[in-house]
Amino acid sequence: MSDEKKPKRQRKPPTKKVPMPEQDPMERIHNFNEVALGYTVELAVAEAEKCLQCRNPRCVSGCPVEVPIKDFIALIREGDFMGAAAKIKETNSLPAICGRVCPQETQCEAKCIYGIRNEPIAIGRLERFVADYARERGEELPEIAPKNGLRVAIVGSGPAGLTCAGDLAKLGYEVTIFEAFHKPGGVLVYGIPEFRLPKEIVAKEVDYLERLGVEIKCNYVIGKIRTIDQLLNDDDYDAVFIGTGAGHPNFLRIPGMNLVDVYSANEFLTRVNLMKAYKFPEYDTPVRVGRRVAVIGGGNVAMDAARTALRLGAEEVFIVYRRSREEMPARVEEVDHAEEEGIKFQLLTNPVEVLGDEKGNVIGMTCVRMKLGEPDESGRRRPIPIPNSEFVIDCDTVIVAIGNSPNPIVPSTTPGLETTKWGTIVIDEETGMTSREGVFAGGDIVTGAATVISAMGAGKRAARGIHEYLTKKRNKQ
Repeated sequence: MSDEKKPKRQRKPPTKKVPMPEQDPMERIHNFNEVALGYTVELAVAEAEKCLQCRNPRCVSGCPVEVPIKDFIALIREGDFMGAAAKIKETNSLPAICGRVCPQETQCEAKCIYGIRNEPIAIGRLERFVADYARERGEELPEIAPKNGLRVAIVGSGPAGLTCAGDLAKLGYEVTIFEAFHKPGGVLVYGIPEFRLPKEIVAKEVDYLERLGVEIKCNYVIGKIRTIDQLLNDDDYDAVFIGTGAGHPNFLRIPGMNLVDVYSANEFLTRVNLMKAYKFPEYDTPVRVGRRVAVIGGGNVAMDAARTALRLGAEEVFIVYRRSREEMPARVEEVDHAEEEGIKFQLLTNPVEVLGDEKGNVIGMTCVRMKLGEPDESGRRRPIPIPNSEFVIDCDTVIVAIGNSPNPIVPSTTPGLETTKWGTIVIDEETGMTSREGVFAGGDIVTGAATVISAMGAGKRAARGIHEYLTKKRNKQ
């Protein structure tokens, strides 16, 4: 037997994530209920059992808010779901939101060692599971430092502002959030549809922050009611964090953008999500959607707008995107869900004119076919028009989802605040401090439109920077 070859050890076939239960596509297009239904206890434990519990977990390095992923998954394996939720909340005040809308596949899960041969551990799904489990059973507050007598104003209650506020409250600061809308949550309530992020979830996460001691003032437009200087000089705040996001919609520079049935995705989704147009006439917010809807763009917002239009009664909905599917910035999961629901994709297609009738109503959209050239500064291949390839898409509603820019109201009313040519605020990357001492900023107002979790990471860094700044300032006195 010594000269015989030993049989090779058979490697186990690669494993996939435990599937997430979902609504049937043909049912969910007729309602606004959440599409993904969440793990049961049994499914969560089965997924957590696959975790290798690495000595040096790389997944944490992929998380902008530094969640102790290995530790919370170990607690799930032990059946301590409340402990797992508490472990996450040591660094992340909004886990039920992150578990639903974070692009885990390009962050923590992309670093997962188990994912080298298999699908990575479903970190986002597990985070959502424990957050929902704890919320439904009444979670306890973490230990909060004694009040230190210092006050911080947070401008904007989106993910950056909420994260910054939560971290500072736990450190003993008196924190007040000023929100321009009538409900807190920023893009979480006005931008992301109910079927992807139920507003009840956002409200419960905000309630958790209020229980930490954070005060929230809604219908309060900083730059109009009060300025940053007034907050610092008249209202005696020791520091200010600006997290006003990027809520100013961009439009294409083509004819027909001013026709009656052309929406920005921002307006369309705000009407539906924040102002409950999908419950009209129970809520007095009408929104008109035609039979054939064209959505311009390829990101998550475009997917949200298209899937919302379908639920509002559109017979056909098109995604019109100038690059190929591989270059789409939307999450793969969102693109897959859109396809399952019957959204049609017009790829390598670029609009050149929206067509209207004599009353200003949309009747179609002229487009050109595109081909992909060399990569541009974003790393994606540059789309190039194909000569003489014009054609018309028959549509009666157009939704533009090509991104947003910062609203200039706060920068324009804050003397000495340095901004870029795009209107974003310039900060010190490590501390979040702006050109104005004691004024910090983070999230989309700094980076331009980005993800929820990147804004949360910026809020966390700014909270750390504010704490260091005020601690040094107090020690010098």
